[in-house]
Amino acid sequence: MKKEIHPKYFRTTATCACGNSFEIGSTKENVRVEVCSKCHPFYTGSKLRTVDAGGRVERFKKKFGLD
Repeated sequence: MKKEIHPKYFRTTATCACGNSFEIGSTKENVRVEVCSKCHPFYTGSKLRTVDAGGRVERFKKKFGLD
């Protein structure tokens, strides 16, 4: 690698909006994130609302007379 063309690499602490903090490697000294593994619904197991796709299709067909 060529010298002095790469940014400096820091060992820093990332802070989430929920208050959780963890250590990461970054080219920035202070890192703030909006979601992390402690508050993201995928990792916390929060249930997502599912949409009844079949009902929506039926309403569309009924509305436009495509039966």
